[in-house]
Amino acid sequence: MRITAVTCVKNEGPFLVEWIAFNRVIGVTDFIFYSNDCSDHTDDLLDALAARSYVQHLPNPAEGRNYQMEALKHAAILPSVTGSDWVWIADVDEFLNIHVGDGTIPELIEACGDPQAISATFQFMANNDVEDFEDRPVIEQFTWTHNPDIWCDEIAQEVKTLVRRDFPLRYYGAHRPFAKGGLPKDQKIAWTDGSARDIPRDFRLGKEKNRRRKFPAKGARKFASVNHYALRSLDSYLVKNDRGDVNREHRQFDDHYWRDRNDPSWEDRSILRYLPRLKAEIALLMEDEEIARLHHAAVAAHIAKRDELLEQESYRTLRQRIRDLPQFSAAEAALMEIIS
Repeated sequence: MRITAVTCVKNEGPFLVEWIAFNRVIGVTDFIFYSNDCSDHTDDLLDALAARSYVQHLPNPAEGRNYQMEALKHAAILPSVTGSDWVWIADVDEFLNIHVGDGTIPELIEACGDPQAISATFQFMANNDVEDFEDRPVIEQFTWTHNPDIWCDEIAQEVKTLVRRDFPLRYYGAHRPFAKGGLPKDQKIAWTDGSARDIPRDFRLGKEKNRRRKFPAKGARKFASVNHYALRSLDSYLVKNDRGDVNREHRQFDDHYWRDRNDPSWEDRSILRYLPRLKAEIALLMEDEEIARLHHAAVAAHIAKRDELLEQESYRTLRQRIRDLPQFSAAEAALMEIIS
């Protein structure tokens, strides 16, 4: 089975090897990376990985700031996508955590009845009071999260989607595919959540803007979920704030972004069963001296960027403000105020 992962990156160098290794463990066979404006050896490391046939590395084709959507439009016509059995679109801080069998994508597909698409629900992983960046697996460091059924005050949560080759595709979205219009009324797309249940009709149609990326999370994670390490360490969060994200250049990740994702009310260690296989795969990639050298260069650049930022009063203030934030969302705080 050929499974292609597509992702966009900017200054994610320290985290590339782990993410590639993890996805190789769960069954991804091909990788397409789009990069732009990197200053931490991300592009150098991807070039080295591409030279050894681990990944395909392309410059982001966006002419404006819509980096991710332009890249996905470009990827849709690549042979490594059109010739793949399944396509997995995810960011480098997102890990598909499969709860069935040995935790591989083929086993997930079988458990869900081999549909044309599987949308797995996010699980936002909290910071765990980790301040210092460490060069070791992210999935090992952050195990606390929110109640699976409720994020902040919302029962509907975002998803990421595996897409089968025969999905009647109009275009790929970052969170889900969008189907062609004008399909025969008797042609129903086989599309499940992470528990092999049919996804909600409104989400399938994608006509309501606030329902396009999410649907109710209750009971949706029986076979798979997506661990989203949006915060990582406080050090890495400061660097992320400086970098911006794949959709918005120089985006500021404000207090709400941190508080909404830093809810350590529930421990989920299920992904740790991958650790022995993950570490073995990381070791295999790092046997290559050039890959190892560039990984360590990216780590050094990440730490240097943190030090550079902390020379600025604004970032020292931001660091302290984040330290002082309560570990619950603004929505929860508002609710507690009403109750009290």
